[in-house]
Amino acid sequence: MQLSYSRIGGKNSTAMTDSKPLLFVNASQVVTCAGPARARKGNEMRDAGILRNTAVAVSNGRIAMMGAARDIEHAYSDAEVIDCRGGVLMPGLVDSHTHAVFGKPRFEEQEMRAGGLEYLEIAARGGGIHASVRDFRERSEEELYDLAAPRIRELASYGTTTLEIKSGYGLSVDDELKALRVIGRLAERQPLRIVATWMGAHEIPQDYRGSDEKRAAFLAMLVNDLLPKVVEQGIARFADVFCEPGVFTIEETRRVLEAAGKAGLGLKLHADELKPAGGAELAASLKATSADHLAAISETGIHALARSDTVATLLPGTMLFLGKAKQAPARALIDAGAAVALATDFNPGTSPTVNFPLMLTLGVSQLRMSLAEVVIGATVNGAAALRLAGETGQIAPGFAADLALFAIGDVRELPYWYGARLCVGSWKAGAPCHPYESVGKLNPRPPEVVPTG
Repeated sequence: MQLSYSRIGGKNSTAMTDSKPLLFVNASQVVTCAGPARARKGNEMRDAGILRNTAVAVSNGRIAMMGAARDIEHAYSDAEVIDCRGGVLMPGLVDSHTHAVFGKPRFEEQEMRAGGLEYLEIAARGGGIHASVRDFRERSEEELYDLAAPRIRELASYGTTTLEIKSGYGLSVDDELKALRVIGRLAERQPLRIVATWMGAHEIPQDYRGSDEKRAAFLAMLVNDLLPKVVEQGIARFADVFCEPGVFTIEETRRVLEAAGKAGLGLKLHADELKPAGGAELAASLKATSADHLAAISETGIHALARSDTVATLLPGTMLFLGKAKQAPARALIDAGAAVALATDFNPGTSPTVNFPLMLTLGVSQLRMSLAEVVIGATVNGAAALRLAGETGQIAPGFAADLALFAIGDVRELPYWYGARLCVGSWKAGAPCHPYESVGKLNPRPPEVVPTG
């Protein structure tokens, strides 16, 4: 499948200008995800709003009109036309949990895990986050930007149009502020919608280990020294803490997040990833925007999230890469009435992938979610996990024209062709994210078999 760009009543053109409206026509399906501008909970996740014979008009970066192509063509006679050629048009994917700004990869740890070492043991030996911290501190801001920028473009090439990026590999005042400056530059210069999260409480750095006094000094530095500078810098919108036995305790997490909340940041938690520790319950009690990971969440934690407005963000690629048999209990969360989102957790140690549609595959095959549930989890609920549900995540009049077009005839193919890059175009507020040069080259569908005789 190839896209065709033209102007109604004019000659063909591959250029699209900001001043012209856009008109998307000839999609086999338009997956709208239309509905309330908030996280969808429980049974609300069952409807992805799939329409046929529908065109979508974009004006001034927003969805302006939807309906029969002939009606919209008349209303927008000067629009740039994007002929979807039978593809599936859907909201741009919202990846609400990544660590995309880092230095070197950590491929050597994969073999260590194959040899029987657990994540926390690797970290105790100086690997894991500590390895990324040492590397990060040695790199300049410019170098980190240059490493991150092509990763962002790769994320866009799979249909992601909104991206959260966390700090957390600096773990000092200067290096955490450096990380956030890089994220801020990416937000200004890259085509995606990028949201910054401060995660100074990603790990206790090596230079603060060895005694309770040193550990307490690190917590004091985070709250008293670093947090005010993060707020003054004005880039981060959220604060996150790795709440896990062996990392930060419930009490330490509460202290950092309560201080961050008072300072005006939204709250997130890495919660109950490896062991049940009450992170989900804490997230609900703090009215956190999201609690992420949750592979080891308790029954109490499931019901706490179901009773709250906190989004349960599940990261199935992480558990797959770590070789864990147990995934987060998506079915139990949804059936209890929680809002579930999916994200990549793109990072150098435990989920080195930019392939968001692969998370949809894992959502269906490993988490036992339905097609509608994984689509809602990757769009509306991902947006809600970033407090953006009123802006993006659905195709409906008034929402940002954050769109992704996939070279498939049925949205059920998106998780089916696992690992494939099916995105042939993506747009943030009507501006292109995914370069047109790759259009039509990556459709893995086999040719139709034509009967003979």
